[in-house]
Amino acid sequence: MKKHHHKTSISTIFIFFLLLHLQPTISDPNDEACLTQLYASFQDPNQSLKNWTQSNFANPCNGFDSHLQGATCNNGRIYRLSLSSLKLRGTISPSLSKCNNLQTLDLSSNQLSGEIPSELKDLSNLAVLNLSGNRLTGQIPPSLYLCAYLNVIDLHGNQLVGPIPQQLGLLVRLSTFDVSYNKLSGMIPPSIGNRSGNLPRFNATSFQGNKELYGYPLEPYKSKGLTVMAIVGIGLGSGLLSLIVSFTIVCIWLKISEQKMAAAEEGKISQLMPDY
Repeated sequence: MKKHHHKTSISTIFIFFLLLHLQPTISDPNDEACLTQLYASFQDPNQSLKNWTQSNFANPCNGFDSHLQGATCNNGRIYRLSLSSLKLRGTISPSLSKCNNLQTLDLSSNQLSGEIPSELKDLSNLAVLNLSGNRLTGQIPPSLYLCAYLNVIDLHGNQLVGPIPQQLGLLVRLSTFDVSYNKLSGMIPPSIGNRSGNLPRFNATSFQGNKELYGYPLEPYKSKGLTVMAIVGIGLGSGLLSLIVSFTIVCIWLKISEQKMAAAEEGKISQLMPDY
């Protein structure tokens, strides 16, 4: 009797775990909307994202696995998108912010254009943002500082303009920061370029390749206008040239005066000489 009861318990537990495993994952409507609109904003000439279909958007996760290339799941939610080097074109949809469980976003080394959506501020769990090696334009959104867990911001190799937002200095977890080879301008905020205390610091390679950008840790005196040394050089050169010109004029004047005086003296002598 006891053996029969024990076998029944084991069978019940086995059936319970089997049903639990076979139970379909309930998709999150935010992830579905995020993936649908993100894919719509892409152009995929090489058809690298073949399995990015509406049916998979409705149910993208199976535990930790994902039905979508480049996506990783956690507890039925998309928490990582790694779509690097797929030659994707188009823009980055603002609806990406609906994947609000996202921790890693890597769209690097594609051909994406347009601006970085300010809506990314809603990705409150985001730790890694890599949009490098694209054709992104516009300014760096200051609102990114609201992604308090960010420890990597890599935006190098784009066409971003304007200043580096000083608000990014509030990201105390930030350990990697690279905005090199863009078209940024203005002074590097000390909260980013010259961090104090135990905060990780960034060297000049994080900022190089921006002709209109200046300030520490770039080379001293680099600015939009002339360098201090150039200004001093121009000043010294101008002063020397003025001195030479003035000296030449004085010499010519003295020479002319000397000739006039000599002529006058010769005239007086000729008048005093008697005629023979």
